[in-house]
Amino acid sequence: MLKYSLKRGVISLLTIWVIITITFFLMHSIPGDPFTDQKKIPPEIMANLEAKYGLDKPLIVQYGIYLKNLLQGDLGDSMKYKSRSVTSILTTGFPVSAKLGVVSAVVGAGLGVVGGIIAALNRGKKFDYFIIILAVIGVSVPSFVFAALFQYWFGNKLGWFPVARWGTIAHYVLPVMALGFSMVAYIARMMRTSMLDVLGQDYIKTAKAKGLSQSSIIIKHTIRNAILPIITILGALIAGVVVGSFVIESIFAIPGIGKYYVQSIQQNDYTLILGTTVFYSTILVVMMYVIDIVYGLVDPRIKLDK
Repeated sequence: MLKYSLKRGVISLLTIWVIITITFFLMHSIPGDPFTDQKKIPPEIMANLEAKYGLDKPLIVQYGIYLKNLLQGDLGDSMKYKSRSVTSILTTGFPVSAKLGVVSAVVGAGLGVVGGIIAALNRGKKFDYFIIILAVIGVSVPSFVFAALFQYWFGNKLGWFPVARWGTIAHYVLPVMALGFSMVAYIARMMRTSMLDVLGQDYIKTAKAKGLSQSSIIIKHTIRNAILPIITILGALIAGVVVGSFVIESIFAIPGIGKYYVQSIQQNDYTLILGTTVFYSTILVVMMYVIDIVYGLVDPRIKLDK
């Protein structure tokens, strides 16, 4: 386990480095710079700005400086948000995105797993068909469509929940529904398929022949084996909702990190683009690393060292 964990840790670090490198050079290949929209800037001021942010140096030198600062925990200062560091921007927006994402992940994963289990145990019945239809809709329709529909029906028409802003528990409901709906549908469909596959295995038939109760077979044998494929994809799904959804945050006017990420790309804010990319990629890679380790702990038959 230790050898495997160290190996996966090294691979994770290399993955983050590759993402940073690709992002850095692609970002600088985009036409324009952070100051092109500022009209009538005297040449001497432009030269001072470029010198301040190191844009007057060769690209490879800028890359080396950025990696050096990054290793020291310095993400730099934003080129558009004056007197604000990238770290301060991330610490301001991420807690909001994280709260929304964690709630959405818990609701989505919980309802998805339970729905898939119930659908598999009631194969061919009404609830099973309901889950199948729900899964098709959830996977096919983008989350921002659900967001608009939820705002219209539950916000404007019925007036049950606020349609925008952030602050109270009521503000969580519609964004969580929109962000978690696809997750519920995807996990429910996978859990249903996995459950049906496990229920048809010989060891389940043997357990029934030995006289084990239905509940014991389902809890001790079926669910534990059926949930392994869900664990595999859960890391990416949770990371995706925890770091926030750019579109959902924009639709509901949520002051999360997604707003800054979109604006940084629109404004060519190099340091903020890199900072948010490093932040997002690190969370995703760490989640995948944790899932790999948990995968082996859940199923002792998996020999991670091999």
